[in-house]
Amino acid sequence: MSDDALVIFTPSGKRGRVAKGTSVLAAARKLGVDLDSVCGGRGICSKCQVAPGVGEFPKHGLSVAPDALSPINAVEERYDRIRGLKPGRRLGCQACIQSDVVIDVPPESQVHRQVIRKSATERAMEMDPATRAVFVEVPEPRMDEPSGDFQRLARVLEDDWGIEGAEAAPALLRTLQPVLRKGGWQATVAVHDARDGRPPQVLAVWPGLREAPLYGLAIDLGSTTIAGHLVSLTDGAVLASSGLMNPQIRFGEDLMSRVSYAMMNPGGAAEMTAAVQAALADLARALAEEAGVEPEAIVEATVVCNPVMHHLLLGIDPVELGQAPFALATSEALALAATEIGLTSIAPAARVYILPLIAGHVGADAAAVALSEAPETREDLSLIVDVGTNAEIILGNNQRVLACSSPTGPAFEGAQISSGQRAAPGAIERIEIDPVTKEPRFRIIGNDHWSDTPEFGTPEITGICGSGIIEAVAEMRMAGIVDASGLIGSAEQVGSPRMTATGRTHEYVIHDASPSGPRITVTQGDIRAIQLAKSALYAGARLLMDEMGVERVDRVVLAGAFGAHISPKHAMVLGMIPDVPLDQVSSAGNAAGTGARMALCSIKARRHIERQVKRITKIETAIEPRFQEHFVAANALPHATDPFPELSKVVTLPEVSFNTGGDGGAGGGRRRRRG
Repeated sequence: MSDDALVIFTPSGKRGRVAKGTSVLAAARKLGVDLDSVCGGRGICSKCQVAPGVGEFPKHGLSVAPDALSPINAVEERYDRIRGLKPGRRLGCQACIQSDVVIDVPPESQVHRQVIRKSATERAMEMDPATRAVFVEVPEPRMDEPSGDFQRLARVLEDDWGIEGAEAAPALLRTLQPVLRKGGWQATVAVHDARDGRPPQVLAVWPGLREAPLYGLAIDLGSTTIAGHLVSLTDGAVLASSGLMNPQIRFGEDLMSRVSYAMMNPGGAAEMTAAVQAALADLARALAEEAGVEPEAIVEATVVCNPVMHHLLLGIDPVELGQAPFALATSEALALAATEIGLTSIAPAARVYILPLIAGHVGADAAAVALSEAPETREDLSLIVDVGTNAEIILGNNQRVLACSSPTGPAFEGAQISSGQRAAPGAIERIEIDPVTKEPRFRIIGNDHWSDTPEFGTPEITGICGSGIIEAVAEMRMAGIVDASGLIGSAEQVGSPRMTATGRTHEYVIHDASPSGPRITVTQGDIRAIQLAKSALYAGARLLMDEMGVERVDRVVLAGAFGAHISPKHAMVLGMIPDVPLDQVSSAGNAAGTGARMALCSIKARRHIERQVKRITKIETAIEPRFQEHFVAANALPHATDPFPELSKVVTLPEVSFNTGGDGGAGGGRRRRRG
């Protein structure tokens, strides 16, 4: 294997060995990676741009050398000279793999663009924004009163609007005088007053009466995706929602991988900070363009994120979050200039509010979920689960609220799955399996029809995304293809030719268009990845229930993209959530994004969550011995010991076992029983 090199592509997670000297584009095509190219590899179209990683990647066990790719050649130099390459980018058709390497495929280089499923959830907003526009008539300067233009403006703000002690940055003062004179001493002023003890800030001044509203951004900065909503500060209406992949994925898919990258690579934390700040500026620019809004009219932003993302966004090395006691640099809410977090594509003086963190592993995103769902206002006991690469779990009622985070990993989002991909057109997102024939039917993103109907047509099927793999494993369990321990049966045991042997284990074939198209299967490794993820989720929930002293909860709320696209039945068949009546499982949509919008639109909401986070009891899963006990028991589908009486009312799970008898595959099953 000395002539081969290991290549790992992110964000897809696909990996494989290729001969040294293979171009990145050729490697991507061999491994089924979504990398665009329209010029035939001549270095003209630039569609195949990639971002190679350098340094230590502990999760992958790789040390990537600076010369892992061939040096920049004349074709790339010419392209960079004429059209420009972003720093760190290479053309995949020209760069050749010389040794083991991690390569990120940015969104613009992907044929099938990611679908960011964090759209805004409908919610009437209580409007009390920190930034508002006021109309003023400023007295003209006089020889007998030598006060500055800004001082007279500030006096009018105090006399007419009750805004005392307003200040302005030097950048605003540079443009103030011509604006006042152009408007005939009448102006519209954007004033930021969070009523938090800091002086009000004049953010922008327009000549005359400006009737157009001001806007703000509510940003949910996740480990995998970044979602943003452009919001009117007049009525809270969402004008545009968009998202993109977090470019930090190339440094590690999960949070601890990124902490490790920062620890093992000098300057690694700064690299990740620069990447995510540039992404925020791009997202803001895209939202303004989509809504047809002047970027200068976007005067405020709120951000929610987990603790590692929080520190990296602010340029704080997250090393302390990788080891007990998981100390935060700061847990308080922050009010900053937007430029301090890279938001340079909106109003120059715009402000940003970052919600407070609950603890070292439970961040502002969990605080935003708590703000949105307000479990402290209810008598019944609510379990709120926001699933991503890291799951935030909240349990509470009007007596007490608990919170924890659980490291589920990226499997729920389609990563680390053999045929997995991010949510994009062509990805299987829904699946049903006939319990008798074991035949599947499915739906893909971008097509509203099931695959067994004529209306489905002959679209391009590209892989399976997170919601698809979750439903697939649950359907396999309900159809008797997978037993309670997670073992996949053989063709003889299951009675279907769709079961194929892969060494000592088996896989289930969902779709096979080979040799020209993809072969989409669920492997034993995929089952294992889902078991690990769902066990971590369930174990976190059980820890909170233990602390609360309860065996059952009254209701379960599924938040985030997961909650909107997974049926309660499938989640419960897998044992992702505790047993409750299915009609007591609901979706809250993007609750973290809703909380960010609430904080954007209301100073009262900010003060409320700042008080509430201090009342939430944090449970640390990383050091809690019972977590491992719950985790092991939760490996079974749905669970080894916990009863699921409500689930049994609607689903009868086959009592099959593939642990004994059969061929060599069954023997392999015996070796993997605990998987």
